[in-house]
Amino acid sequence: MSQLVQVAVGVITRVDDNNQREFFLTKRAEHVHQGGKWEFPGGKVEDGETVAQALARELNEEVGIEVLSGQPLTVITHDYGDKCVSLEVFIVENFLHEPTAQEGQLQGWFSLPSLKTLDFPAANQTIIELLDTLT
Repeated sequence: MSQLVQVAVGVITRVDDNNQREFFLTKRAEHVHQGGKWEFPGGKVEDGETVAQALARELNEEVGIEVLSGQPLTVITHDYGDKCVSLEVFIVENFLHEPTAQEGQLQGWFSLPSLKTLDFPAANQTIIELLDTLT
C-alpha cells in the first residue's frame, strides 16, 4: 500500500432561494492526481496541524471562505493504487464570504441529484451516498 495522505474535506452547503440544499464544488486541474474530476474542496493536513486547522486553511486558500464551524461527517480511506488517502469529511454550512475558486478552476453550486451525474474521484462516492441519507 502507498503512503497514507491525510486530507481535510469540506462539504460546503447552503439552502437556495427555493429551499433546496446545494453543494459547492470545484473541478480539479488536469495536471494533478485525479485531474479533471469534480471535488469537494479541501487538502492535505500539514505536519503540526489538526484536521480542523487544515480544513479552515485549505478552504480559505482554495475557495476564499472563513469556516466558522464544521460538523464531522465521515472518514474514508481509499487506495488509488498510486496513492492512498484518508479523507476526513466535514459538513460546512456556517462560513463567511461567498465561495469562489481561487486557483482559476471551474466551480459551481450543485443540487444533490446533480452530484450523482458528475465525475468524482472514487473516494468521493461515499460522501455523495451519505449526503443522500441526510436530506
